[in-house]
Amino acid sequence: MTQQYVDGNALAGPLQEIFAVDVTAASTRCVSCALTAPVASLTVYDHAPGLVARCPGCAEVVLRVVRGPESAWLDLRGTTCLCVPMPPQTAGG
Repeated sequence: MTQQYVDGNALAGPLQEIFAVDVTAASTRCVSCALTAPVASLTVYDHAPGLVARCPGCAEVVLRVVRGPESAWLDLRGTTCLCVPMPPQTAGG
């Protein structure tokens, strides 16, 4: 049976509720294979109570997002880092 999935852009809405920036533009590094790739390129399975995002290189779980009525859970144990692009700082800021 073939798994049906969507790309990492499916994480944009749920992660925007948690972060003040678009996390799909961030890069993540897989704990398992060390592939560094944009969050938007992750393979996301959305047929569960939450979202499960897997590495496009090795298919290991990189992150999980579950939204409840009053809170959200974000599990990043499958990533060694999350590099979020930020606008340049201005003097004094």
